[in-house]
Amino acid sequence: MLNTTNARIDDFLGYLLTERGLSKNTVLAYRRDLDKLYEFLKKKKIKISGLTYPIFTSFLMEMRQTLSGASCARTMAAISTFLKFQLQEGALKEHPLPDLESPRLEKNLPEVLSSGEVEALLSAPDDSPSGIRDKAILELLYATGMRVSELAGLKTEDVNLDENILRVKGKGNKERLIPFGEPAARAVRSYLEIRPAVCENLFLSRQRKLLSRQSVWKVIRKAARRAGLSKNIYPHILRHSFATHLLEAGAGIRIVQELLGHQSLATTQIYTHLDRSRLKEIHTRYHPRP
Repeated sequence: MLNTTNARIDDFLGYLLTERGLSKNTVLAYRRDLDKLYEFLKKKKIKISGLTYPIFTSFLMEMRQTLSGASCARTMAAISTFLKFQLQEGALKEHPLPDLESPRLEKNLPEVLSSGEVEALLSAPDDSPSGIRDKAILELLYATGMRVSELAGLKTEDVNLDENILRVKGKGNKERLIPFGEPAARAVRSYLEIRPAVCENLFLSRQRKLLSRQSVWKVIRKAARRAGLSKNIYPHILRHSFATHLLEAGAGIRIVQELLGHQSLATTQIYTHLDRSRLKEIHTRYHPRP
């Protein structure tokens, strides 16, 4: 069964069988995943100890060309467990990817909008009072990557239109600051000019009540219908598009992690489904040994 020529992988698979009690099918799948990693590193003339996040992301992008989201998640789990084992065994002096964690296997890769589809969605609201409000909602969601629940709970005082930055209270009541661009700032200013009443919360419903998460979801769906989008539209599609577009433009994954408010880097790694040529360009530009 363990017909790999890599002694490190042999030892690791033996450990999984005898000490972890994993099934033979799982161990075989792990072996295939690790063999692919070593083949990838061999082509780049890099040792496992020289693995970096840009190189690892490049490897994941290559895997995503042929593997499903669940298979890619399993590959990440295999590599994460393997690196921890090598560290425990003393084969590695330090973890090359210290923040790498195994992802949740049940999470599928999120579908995202293209830049053109985002523009169509943001342009969909009309010039009515509710349309002006809806445009501000959509612009802020895409400009900041906020969760729908975070936007619904946004206070007026949390938004600084002089510096184009806002304060968000996310999961676990943890606060973070997120910058946003001038298009979102203009949309919010326009909304504040016609907002029917001064209120602690930034966004109000048509009945001048606090905006609920369900109401924000209706705003997104309404705009999608007006824009003629055929994709599956769901509440966090602008959040996922925000993260993906930042990574495509070359933003570091840790920056995106901070903006999204993710506690774990592994959660942010689901957004690494970038265009392969763009990823290679980023790697060549920034890696000291391209």
